[in-house]
Amino acid sequence: MGDQGDWTRRKVLDPVMLKLAKVNGGHFIDIGCGEGRFVRTLGDIGMAGIGIDPTETLIAHARKCDPNGNYHIGDGEKLDFDDAQFDLSISYMALIDIPDFRAAIAEMVRVTKPGGQLLIANLTSFFTAGRWRKTLSGQGKDFPIDHYSEERSTRERWQGIDIINHHRPLSAYMQCFLSHGLVLEYFDEPIPEHDGSVKSDRYTRVPGFTVMQWRKPV
Repeated sequence: MGDQGDWTRRKVLDPVMLKLAKVNGGHFIDIGCGEGRFVRTLGDIGMAGIGIDPTETLIAHARKCDPNGNYHIGDGEKLDFDDAQFDLSISYMALIDIPDFRAAIAEMVRVTKPGGQLLIANLTSFFTAGRWRKTLSGQGKDFPIDHYSEERSTRERWQGIDIINHHRPLSAYMQCFLSHGLVLEYFDEPIPEHDGSVKSDRYTRVPGFTVMQWRKPV
């Protein structure tokens, strides 16, 4: 990602995630922080927190970029932190990579203080259930979706990375959050400004992301 993030983070997600995180404030945890980019971004605006990720190489890179930062190797399904420790728990494009997302959400709720918030960015469920078909010139032709209600894993190759992503219908995520008594305070499917590029055309026609903010009741 580098310090600036990829196109979708710069143009679509960061503006929303930063605005919501700044409003929430407080001590945060970024679950699935990767190389620590968003932890450092929040640090630049005066917020303090912890980043965790199961990938040793990414945590090593985070520590190299931010020697004074607080980064740990760990799994989202079993967080090595006390109950009610954080004001803000963040999952920034991580739930799609976690096999047991229900356990990960339960852990986010557990480590969040009563009155604190969970901030989530994820791929839209119709995006993980479908795929763009392109014209010969590379333009987006259409976006067929199939087997939407079936939870499943798919192997994705993206910028040289081979990774397993997980598709779940939106109802599966929503029912899980609601089962913990959380209160939904923000929901959006953000899209970029259309700048005439092929990428902006695709992401304005078919929103790729959801952003949610949930509050843990006192």
